[in-house]
Amino acid sequence: MLSERRLEVLRAIVQDYVGTEEPVGSKALTERHKLGVSPATVRNDMAVLEDEGFIAQPHTSAGRIPTDKGYRLFVDKLAGVKPLSSPERRAIHNFLDGAVDLDDVVGRTVRLLAQLTRQVAIVQYPSLTRSTVRHVELLSLAAARLMLVLITDTGRVEQRMIDCPAPFGESSLADLRARLNSRVVGRRFADVPQLVQDLPESFESEDRGTVSTVLSTLLETLVEETEERLLIGGTSNLTRFGHDFPVMIRPVLEALEEQVVLLKLLGEAKDSGMTVRIGHENAYEGLNSTSVVAVGYGSGDEAVAKLGVVGPTRMDYPGTMGAVRAVARYVGQILAES
Repeated sequence: MLSERRLEVLRAIVQDYVGTEEPVGSKALTERHKLGVSPATVRNDMAVLEDEGFIAQPHTSAGRIPTDKGYRLFVDKLAGVKPLSSPERRAIHNFLDGAVDLDDVVGRTVRLLAQLTRQVAIVQYPSLTRSTVRHVELLSLAAARLMLVLITDTGRVEQRMIDCPAPFGESSLADLRARLNSRVVGRRFADVPQLVQDLPESFESEDRGTVSTVLSTLLETLVEETEERLLIGGTSNLTRFGHDFPVMIRPVLEALEEQVVLLKLLGEAKDSGMTVRIGHENAYEGLNSTSVVAVGYGSGDEAVAKLGVVGPTRMDYPGTMGAVRAVARYVGQILAES
């Protein structure tokens, strides 16, 4: 275990390196920080930190920079989440207020996160597999043609056209709408098939074909929409950090084009707490020079999706974690009120 003083030295090295982009020497540390010890003692502490793998010496520089292991200890033990300033909170409120639908919410959230953190922002759409039914609407378009509208608790709206095997009257349509909603409203999508399987039998024989067609369309919609969707923004922010990528930026950009990679980066939505993966903790080799900060968001206590940012390991972790958490909370409030 490192002593409290050496932890303070590590904290100071991380803060200075993130702020200045320059390797940090013992003299600079004692001048900038009230460590209460001589430069010689700080040099000794830095030697111990280097031996333990928390900092490293780049090339022939006299200074040191944090390693992935050093950043990890900083995040786990030394970094508090930085609260947002009043202007930043107002910016979130003003930017996200007035979003007209879920696509608008996600689009605004990506742009906001990229601007607040100056990193690459990723926002996952709420998954139907973790959503509940708010309402099912059935509209008559012609004697034997209907529109099914599925609305989720997260504001997601899916529409499908249905060609019925026979004409379906308004009274029958109203009856089906009422019975269907009584069974599925407030229930998880995963439970819907079992909840509606015997519904056709409760209708007159001449209507059962149409009821079965409507239910098949509803269940097909659930299957089609299980594919995860996400939006990414702010990729151009990476060009500001060219020197933070030891080889080249291309592997990072290629990784960010792969949706499967991005979904794995964000992690499972059920893990709603803050996650920070640093450097080589990212399984994808092209992202070994980056860090990912992600958190779940939702309309209640349970997360329905995740959002986060990707940037170089030389990242303002307290500020980034604070921004990601604040945006996630506000998006959750919007979904709860929608």
